[in-house]
This record gives sequence, C-alpha cells and structure tokens, in this order.
Amino acid sequence: MTKKKTMKRLAVRSSVARKHRAAPGKKAAPRRKPVEADPLLAPVKGAERRDIGHVRLEVGRAGEARVKRLIYPVGFRWSKDMKPEVGTDLCMHAHVGFLAHGEIHIEYADGCIVEHKAPQIVAIEPGHDGWVVGKEPVVLIEFDFEGDTIRRTGMPDAHRH
Repeated sequence: MTKKKTMKRLAVRSSVARKHRAAPGKKAAPRRKPVEADPLLAPVKGAERRDIGHVRLEVGRAGEARVKRLIYPVGFRWSKDMKPEVGTDLCMHAHVGFLAHGEIHIEYADGCIVEHKAPQIVAIEPGHDGWVVGKEPVVLIEFDFEGDTIRRTGMPDAHRH
C-alpha cells in the first residue's frame, strides 16, 4: 500500500473515532446492543406472534398451558394502551410468570400499589392498571391456561387484603 493510501485510511479512522469519543472531561456513553441482538427481544421460534395495544405477544403451547412472552414498550400504560382494545376499566387477567427485564408498576382499584423489578417471579391478580417504569421495555414470561388460569394456578379471582 502506498504512503498516500495509508495516510488517507488513518485519517478516515481518526474521524470515525472522533465521532464516538466523549467530550473532554465527560465519560463516554456505553454502546448499546441493537434490539435484534438481544435474545430477550428476538423473535421466539415456533411461537404465534401478535401485536395488541403496543404490546408484542408471542405464544407457544406447553402441554395444556400456554407460555407467553410479552414485551411492553417504554411508556406503556394499560389504561391508555389496552383499555380501548379490550373495553374494561382495568386488566382482568391474572398474570403468573417471570419478569425477565425492566420494571412495572401495578395499581389495584383499592389503591394498593405493587412494584416489580426484574429479575422477579410475579403473580398479579385481576383488576389492575399497570405501566412500564423507566426507559427500558418490560419483558414478561407468562404461563396461563386461557380461561382457566385463575383456577389452575390457585390465584384469587380479584385483589384482596
């Protein structure tokens, strides 16, 4: 390679490095993986995929149960995003599963508040509003039995103290 080509190549590398360098006295922001590279957010092989109320839902069968991966985007709130889709004032589903990523705020009709932050096992009774907290999506791995989830998991049919 000629000296001229070598100098040109170094100049290009230097300008690229400058674009990614932090200002003097500031710490460089960590580089984030593209969404597709994160296996928690990648498509689930063999699952049925639906988008409803801004939530990505992927469902697969496991015996008599369903295993679901739900991805709630940043800014999601059940009463804003899902209420128009389902027509009830509160979410009337029981959620049983594993919170793999993110943080959610759950609020019941009686004012009771529960916060869940990954990694955490969750059991959320019917009759709640909920929303994503922070700047990360929520990934919930959930197990259900369609219309028989409450009975089969031993969950109460409503939130009680």
